[in-house]
Amino acid sequence: MHFEIIGEITNIEIMAVGNKIRILPLLRKRYGSARWRKLKGVASVRLFDGSVHVAELHWFEAHGIGKRKMRIKRFLD
Repeated sequence: MHFEIIGEITNIEIMAVGNKIRILPLLRKRYGSARWRKLKGVASVRLFDGSVHVAELHWFEAHGIGKRKMRIKRFLD
């Protein structure tokens, strides 16, 4: 699903760190070895069709690498 984040991400929570992440080998192979964390948060998003929704987002993040594999988990509105 293609989307654009509008504004900032709020209510950010850490869900998993390091070896607790299921796809950690994939992240290290594709983006490099770092201290990976899985996070979730809430943000307004604009979908490909132009509609705007509030959604819960999940993504992986590492220092020096940034946010990767961001996806919409569920719509909150």
